[in-house]
Amino acid sequence: MTSTTVEQILVVPTSLFREIGYFEGLSTNVQPYLETLLDPIHTSYQPRDVMEADPEFKQLIPYCIFQHAGEIFYYTRGGGQGEKRLHAKRSIGVGGHVSSVDENQADSPYLEGMRREIEEEVHVEAPYTDRCVGMLNDDSNDVGKVHLGIVHVFDLEEPKIRPREKDMLETGFASPEQLLAEIDQFETWSQICLKALFS
Repeated sequence: MTSTTVEQILVVPTSLFREIGYFEGLSTNVQPYLETLLDPIHTSYQPRDVMEADPEFKQLIPYCIFQHAGEIFYYTRGGGQGEKRLHAKRSIGVGGHVSSVDENQADSPYLEGMRREIEEEVHVEAPYTDRCVGMLNDDSNDVGKVHLGIVHVFDLEEPKIRPREKDMLETGFASPEQLLAEIDQFETWSQICLKALFS
């Protein structure tokens, strides 16, 4: 993508999310949301720069958490990582926008986008199983108002994951207890996931 090309990202109307059932925080009742929100009838690809400031739409974001033997992978966001409003925050989530480049793949654009984002951000060097565990919504801040997270947990057979992006800093594995003790350092979505899934 050239610097003059605006990324086209997958979105759904916020009103549709409200119709299915509005919530704040994390909902483990995933299926009703996925069935409707990922239906091509309701999705569209819109310019990212416009969508970042338009709460009438929710950008669908795969938010992938990697764990091994009860410990969770974490990192700190450097200055070059996508969402400028999250820089210097710690995170347990890997992932990002589903883009129009994912649209013509054999699998679903959403799953293709999740795979692409993981491959862009980290090297996963161990076998794993993954499961979708929740939906994330946080309308308490400007970032959250335009995003809707779909949370996946990846159980690694070995603690072998390392950053591919140079702006993914201070990485490692830690127990939920340790991360919860430092929770104020984390971005809001990570705080919600730590409290709802690991406390």
